[in-house]
Amino acid sequence: MESYDYLFKIVLIGDSGVGKTNLLSQLTRGEFSAETKATIGVEFATRTFKIDNLVIKAQIWDTAGQERYRAITSAYYRGTLGALIVYDITRKSTLSNATKHWLTQLKEYSGEEIEIMMVGNKTDLEDERTVTVACGNDAAKSNNLNFLETSALDGSNVEKAFDELIKAVYRRRKTLDPEFKEALSRTEPAKNKKIIQIKKKKKKSCC
Repeated sequence: MESYDYLFKIVLIGDSGVGKTNLLSQLTRGEFSAETKATIGVEFATRTFKIDNLVIKAQIWDTAGQERYRAITSAYYRGTLGALIVYDITRKSTLSNATKHWLTQLKEYSGEEIEIMMVGNKTDLEDERTVTVACGNDAAKSNNLNFLETSALDGSNVEKAFDELIKAVYRRRKTLDPEFKEALSRTEPAKNKKIIQIKKKKKKSCC
């Protein structure tokens, strides 16, 4: 069994068909399938990353983008530390939904201190591009998100996207979470297995 120091929960969200499943498959198995079927509900895979001599295990949840599963997937946002919001550079509507729906839902159901990266996928279809790099970058910046374009087909920037997200989550937890910071100071690499989660703050009632 693979040993690790900390477990981070990460979610992949975005419209159906933007390539979430293939991004995860490319990251964890180095594979791409042109006949990938739409995800039903939620699936997940794991991948380890090494940061500051610590082994971080990312549990990455691939959520369904279909309308009928959106209520189901919202439950899986709880405890999430990082998210990749994926859109398809050949479909403008997926970028619009990324900010208007997926980002809104993520912020509603996850904790406040979460790292988010906007990912424009399918750069291998450059001839079919309808969303420019500048447009995607502007959408990310206006919502204070990190941004990167990827290709699940040829693997371009796939590992980089996840690696940057995991490092950003690690830095945020190290800076903002006293318990995490204290644990880091006494952790022996790959021995203390600790699941790091965000506790969502309860909203105060006006009555």
